[in-house]
Amino acid sequence: MAVRSVDELLQLLQIDPAMATIRPLQSDFPLRVPHGFIQRMVKGDSRDPLLLQVLPLAREAEEVAGFRQDPLHELDTMPVPGLLHKYQGRALLTTTGACAIHCRYCFRRHFPYSDANPAPGDWQPAINYLAQRTDISELILSGGDPLTLTDTRLHSLTGQLASLTHLSTLRIHTRLPVVLPARIDSGLLSWIKTQTLKLVFVVHCNHPNEIDNSVTDALDKLTAAGVTLLNQSVLLRDINDSTAILARLSERLFAAGVLPYYLHQLDRVQGAAHFEVGVERAREIMTGLRATLPGYLVPRLVQETPGMPGKTPL
Repeated sequence: MAVRSVDELLQLLQIDPAMATIRPLQSDFPLRVPHGFIQRMVKGDSRDPLLLQVLPLAREAEEVAGFRQDPLHELDTMPVPGLLHKYQGRALLTTTGACAIHCRYCFRRHFPYSDANPAPGDWQPAINYLAQRTDISELILSGGDPLTLTDTRLHSLTGQLASLTHLSTLRIHTRLPVVLPARIDSGLLSWIKTQTLKLVFVVHCNHPNEIDNSVTDALDKLTAAGVTLLNQSVLLRDINDSTAILARLSERLFAAGVLPYYLHQLDRVQGAAHFEVGVERAREIMTGLRATLPGYLVPRLVQETPGMPGKTPL
């Protein structure tokens, strides 16, 4: 179950919607947030870092130079619907436009999934492309969130991938183990056990308060099933833009069996300018993390730049 109404969300959190800092936006990118994620927010706190990630605000309507609907020029790298081929040796399949949570900084919030997504159950054009590109050894499943697919559809997709002997790794970018940990159920774990490809889950967690016992339990199940777990975060103003918060995040992730992987500089998508942290401030935070944490707990600060052969370290 997810909350789709701003009024309901604020009522659950005992926050007065008349507060000057909360002016909800009427948007074609609506509110969506699971109840379990809401329960981790602090009641009465309009600046709660989990709330700020999902609450639509009027500021999203501001037009800011340099912020675009397709900030990464992804549509220019799509040889067949839904398949993005930007980097050597790997490709990305946008399996679905569905997601359990609508993060307001999402770089695909304007992505035309109806035109740039495989038709339901029809992966064949993408499979055909991958079959011809034997240099691709890793396929990334993204979206939306690929774990919103049913277990049946996951079986169908990976069954077709099994014929591509040059593939060695299946990487899944997902927020569900964090925002909807109940998805890591017996059916999904059974699907994991059938996989012959090396499985890597890159989860998405931005703040230590996102991790509670239900999340830890879900991550433990994935680790026990043999999945490699990494985390990517987005650096977000007023949410996690401090050395102390990100250090606590890395420590809590590691305690749950997850290694910090990337800390992304915000992708400049239209509607998300108020989340941006300057590059120099980001570098200061990273200097603090390197002084605070062992090296294996320091994520790499990166920025994605269209046309580059990989992410740019900052």
